[in-house]
Amino acid sequence: MERVRLMSEGNIPCHVAIIMDGNGRWAKKRGLPRLLGHRKGVKALEKTVDHAAAAGVKYLSAYAFSTENWKRSITEVAGLMAIFGRYIGKKTAALKAKHGRIRFAGRRDRLPPSIVRALEAAEESTRDETGLQLILCVDYGGRAEVVDAVKKILASGVDADAVTEDLLSARMYLPDVPDPDLIIRTSGEERLSNFWLWTGAYSELYFTETLWPDFDETALDAALASYAGRQRRMGGRLEA
Repeated sequence: MERVRLMSEGNIPCHVAIIMDGNGRWAKKRGLPRLLGHRKGVKALEKTVDHAAAAGVKYLSAYAFSTENWKRSITEVAGLMAIFGRYIGKKTAALKAKHGRIRFAGRRDRLPPSIVRALEAAEESTRDETGLQLILCVDYGGRAEVVDAVKKILASGVDADAVTEDLLSARMYLPDVPDPDLIIRTSGEERLSNFWLWTGAYSELYFTETLWPDFDETALDAALASYAGRQRRMGGRLEA
């Protein structure tokens, strides 16, 4: 299997981030309600978590709900929140049984209290696990993350001349998590949509036409193989 070869060669990215796009289009193509597409998308995430862990990925972040998604209909937002609550409650124990850890990135003040409680309980329950870390980005926005980091710096009274990239990075939502090595976006769209704007500055980008509910082991392996074939310069230049 391609994934086994990549693992043997040490070409697996440490942190894979996914923009899970295309749930609504998947449902529309089948004449189904959008929320059924989101539910199918949860199944795709479950499979991807297992495949990523088996491949040797250490961190998997999933763009589940952006700061802009509040603009969607009240019905869809309420349905998404209900799906989040069920997913977290259902999957925490299953992930913990595989030594996985759940973490959260995003703002918490606009989320329903029941969702915040579920997220915090999942974080606490899996805090000491050492396997794959699943990072759920809920009410997350890259610009909001930078703004919140700046506010923390201002509140600490740091002099403007003392502000550095390292200082700002230390105020991000999850400063101990390594920057994404690979950002995958499904559904054929080719943009970041406000995802990991600071930490993703040098991430490799991979776009696929596959709609998120159809994303499977083969699709993940294709993304990992694409990453393995690239040479990361990080702004530098390879020697001749």
